[in-house]
Amino acid sequence: MKTKLFTLFTALLFSQAMMAQFHLGVKGGANMTKVQGKSFKDEFKYGYHLGGFAEVRLGNKFVLQPEVLFNQYSTTVDSSFKHVYQNVFNPAYQSNVKLNYLSIPLVLNYKLIGSFLSLQAGPQFGVLISKNKTLLQNGGEAFKHGDFSMLAGAQIKIGSIRLNGRYVIGLNNINDIDNQDQWKSQGFQLSVGLAL
Repeated sequence: MKTKLFTLFTALLFSQAMMAQFHLGVKGGANMTKVQGKSFKDEFKYGYHLGGFAEVRLGNKFVLQPEVLFNQYSTTVDSSFKHVYQNVFNPAYQSNVKLNYLSIPLVLNYKLIGSFLSLQAGPQFGVLISKNKTLLQNGGEAFKHGDFSMLAGAQIKIGSIRLNGRYVIGLNNINDIDNQDQWKSQGFQLSVGLAL
């Protein structure tokens, strides 16, 4: 029964997408992010994101906007990291940590004012593709390889230009050392996109 419903839903979405307006585009911008948790400074650090997006119109008010982005998150380890994780502490660790993700946001846009202003919300799936290797002894893994986030924001559309502002909050623990502390990412993204 569930497979039949899923197949029906997929066929309906596919047929709707084929009849809908469809655009591809490129985008890039700034990230202001931090990792919340014991041993991290409570401050936002700058990074960037680059990638592409598609827009699939679903009726008069909704637009589905899947994206593929390279996302760089930055954070700073504070002095308590050494005391909390003494067994894995490497004296050569770097206090500034950069986490590079391949992110896939699935955003639903709701048009508020014509096609000029839209509200955005949806999930974001991230795969960690690189990180600082000197943070832990012997290149040990400090961060989990995946991150699941929710995002919300707004988009201004001026012709083929897209201006986005979003807040992204991580929902899962990205600490891969132990379970004694929860590490969660959060941040703001500002971007400019061009629909082709």
